[in-house]
Amino acid sequence: MTQIHTLDPGASPLDYYGFELRRCREAAGLTQKQLGDILGYTESLVGQIETARKCPTLEFSERVDVALETGGLLSRLAVLVMRHQLPAWFQQVAELEVRATEICSFQTHMVLGLLQTEKYARAVLGSLDRSDLDDRVAVRLARQRVFEKEEPPTFWAILSEAALYQEIGGADVMRGQLRKLLASENNPRINIQVLPFSAGAHVGLQGSFDLYRFERDPAIVYTEGYGRGHPTADRATARDCSLRYDHLQAAALSLGDSAELIRRVMEERYGGQRESGRDPVA
Repeated sequence: MTQIHTLDPGASPLDYYGFELRRCREAAGLTQKQLGDILGYTESLVGQIETARKCPTLEFSERVDVALETGGLLSRLAVLVMRHQLPAWFQQVAELEVRATEICSFQTHMVLGLLQTEKYARAVLGSLDRSDLDDRVAVRLARQRVFEKEEPPTFWAILSEAALYQEIGGADVMRGQLRKLLASENNPRINIQVLPFSAGAHVGLQGSFDLYRFERDPAIVYTEGYGRGHPTADRATARDCSLRYDHLQAAALSLGDSAELIRRVMEERYGGQRESGRDPVA
């Protein structure tokens, strides 16, 4: 219990979250066990989160906000906590995702994080290191809340056809992942194109990259290596990557043809069933 009394809310977003959770719980006159029973979680979990030993999920935070009538305080803090849990070199990218009015992404071999399902993200993040995997997956999925903003960014994603065939997590995981891509088919804010194998040599052969555009600030290009990210606001680099992206979009399949290819790969390679009619797969 000493940890609870000495928790410093200024030490980190996680400590601040734990401090506020404890303050709200005690203001409601509840013990950790009583709050856990109301939320459907264990007393131990509530205690671990209050003492900054466990990262809260968005689901946990939303339940607390309802139970303790906090006005959404914990849910808002949870987003900050999760962003802070990202590797230091990636935290700037998470900020760019939130600020950008348009995000353009080209991926050569896998579905990018903003479009990943939980199981796909778990397979990707756990391929080398499975420590704190639940927390790391939750943090990655939390980034997708950028699409729930009042004014979400316009998102363009070009996936190499190879990303559809790289069987990450097994057939069931891939089937669910491709369904998620198709679920965005009628969302004008999320546009997914596939660069087919038949495109041959193309201007993205040097690797994946993301391009962030803003209402007033200069565009930023982001590339990534092993354990390190490389954001740059260099204007020449931004112009070059913008031109490359234009050429990649021209070489990629149309939105409709891309969806049809994704649907076909899901059915033929991973055993997915085509929905009746022309409606997108849910």
